[in-house]
Amino acid sequence: MKQTSEKLSLFEKVGYSLGDLAANLVFQTLITYLAYFYTDIYGLDNTDASIIILVVGLFAAFAFNPLVGALADRTHSRWGKFRPWILFTAIPMGVVALLAFTTPDFSYKGKIIYATVTYTLLLLLYASSNLPYSALSGVITGNMAERNSISSIRFVAVMFAQFFVQVFMLPIIEFAGDGNKAVGIEIVMTWLAVIGTIMLLITFFTTRERIVPTTEQKSTFKQDIHDLTQNKPWIIMLILTILIFITLALKGGSYVYYFNNYVDATVLAERIQPIISGLQSVGITFFGSDPVSAGFGLFNAGGIICMLFGIGLSKKLADTYGKRDVFGVALAISTIFIILFITFNPSQVLLMFGAQMLHGFFYGITIPLLWAMIADVADYSEWKNYRRATAIIFSAMMVGLKAGLSIGGALVSWIIGLYGYVHAEAGQTVVQPETVAHGVKLMVSIYAAIPFIIGCVLLFMYEINKHKEIQIEQDLAERRK
Repeated sequence: MKQTSEKLSLFEKVGYSLGDLAANLVFQTLITYLAYFYTDIYGLDNTDASIIILVVGLFAAFAFNPLVGALADRTHSRWGKFRPWILFTAIPMGVVALLAFTTPDFSYKGKIIYATVTYTLLLLLYASSNLPYSALSGVITGNMAERNSISSIRFVAVMFAQFFVQVFMLPIIEFAGDGNKAVGIEIVMTWLAVIGTIMLLITFFTTRERIVPTTEQKSTFKQDIHDLTQNKPWIIMLILTILIFITLALKGGSYVYYFNNYVDATVLAERIQPIISGLQSVGITFFGSDPVSAGFGLFNAGGIICMLFGIGLSKKLADTYGKRDVFGVALAISTIFIILFITFNPSQVLLMFGAQMLHGFFYGITIPLLWAMIADVADYSEWKNYRRATAIIFSAMMVGLKAGLSIGGALVSWIIGLYGYVHAEAGQTVVQPETVAHGVKLMVSIYAAIPFIIGCVLLFMYEINKHKEIQIEQDLAERRK
């Protein structure tokens, strides 16, 4: 391997992190609003929405990601292997993200076709941009401490995107559309598309690829796949990623239904009124248009702010105790606060907010570690097989991410359908049966906790602990000389 100095400037770390901020403007919108958009804004039936989210998502996960990973590893250009993908997908992804949340006035069959096509294109472009972007972190530097630093800064940026989408987006949609969510979401997505495109271009121009495979290293796609199937840490990380994103999609997509159908709106309005008044006093008026949307946003805000503290603590803990052990403990504690939601009645708003904040803190510790561990798995593969295939390894993350997102998102609309949820035509208001409240309570608690629990068990079988991290880093550094 050829490499130059692996110390990175803060300028490059921030430039790199903006790419994930851009990606998460799309990704967090999919997690939080896709099922809700299809059923309550675009007017699709619960079953049809579930099928689109699941089938398209799984096809994208297992077809697009391995293909993009293999092609990216074999890309040769004056800009490197991965940066060209970020450059050439920036504008198309912005355009398609806007189209996917647009509501043309088609027949019902036309709506299904339009949703299927736009969602498929969006996931294809997301894979073509975000998989090379993720792999880029594995070739910016081979220094694992620097990778921990990159991951921490990167996921602060991710939290900013998540904060906007989960806190401000629904109230802004209500405000921008003057109560018409279809109009509001198109206005918001237009701005997000423009901002995200600019951020991806900044990532391209501010980063460098330092770890370059030597010309002697050659491998076929068949060899890459064989290496993966023999790589136990990669298999564990693939399954773990699927499980984590099932929970994120299931929990994140359920909260909007939870606030609309379970939480006591009167008590919620009373509890958040001092905050709303404070925001209005400084000119933030869109939070007052709907107390349920405002409560939903502030609930997410508490969790995300605490996540930022967890992310800030993550690097120090990982450097001291190793990524695997810190990940497992923090994930287990965060799961406890998910399970607690099964005990809350509709009026216990403060307890809901408190549990969300504590869950956010402990889950925040795990966020940078998941991606840094994938980079470690790429090093493990090179260390074991004497061949580096960074992008195909990172495709594990993207396969897991999209599979988890698809399964979790489909579960949201499928499960609420099982509990009798009635989808609304665009602009229509319906009264839901009482069983829906019980269903969404289970979705944000017991159902959401199950994948996390299985993930904690899997981490016991992940062999790259702190001792092995140091051994791999030292051996590879010696080889690369």
